[in-house]
Amino acid sequence: MSPQATAPITALMSDGPEIVPVLITGVDGKEPAFIPSYEHEGDAGADLRSAIDFDIKPFERVLVPTGICLAIPDGFVILVHPRSGLGWKKGITLPNAPGTIDSGYRGEIKVPLVNLDPTHTWHFSQGDRIAQMVIQRYWRGSFAQVSALPDSQRSQEGFGSTGVQN
Repeated sequence: MSPQATAPITALMSDGPEIVPVLITGVDGKEPAFIPSYEHEGDAGADLRSAIDFDIKPFERVLVPTGICLAIPDGFVILVHPRSGLGWKKGITLPNAPGTIDSGYRGEIKVPLVNLDPTHTWHFSQGDRIAQMVIQRYWRGSFAQVSALPDSQRSQEGFGSTGVQN
């Protein structure tokens, strides 16, 4: 690859992710059984683990406790995402993905799961990875009411407006 071809990529590379301190405790101030962790270098999502053993039947929803409480710094949010392997291999996902954990919330982190597999009941054990959380900055909107919105090329065209490609 020529130096010119790699120059844009090199310009976009950084020294790695910003490290954000997130305080953690177990429920009721106890020591947490499992602390969220990154499985590989470069992972954006830290794994959340189940605090209990449970089964999830076909098309059933379960609210799974993690046993942890967090203090997220102001200006940041945690987004809870499904684990891709659980979705692909077992049909387990989050019905509200991504789930939002605001910086002011101090209660136990719980993860809603749904089993989309039509025939299999799946068993999970305490400590199993059930979801992943991504910490990111956010901006708050300053909403201004106007009499009309400015025009755009897309206008009011919505779902399917660019056509369906086979």
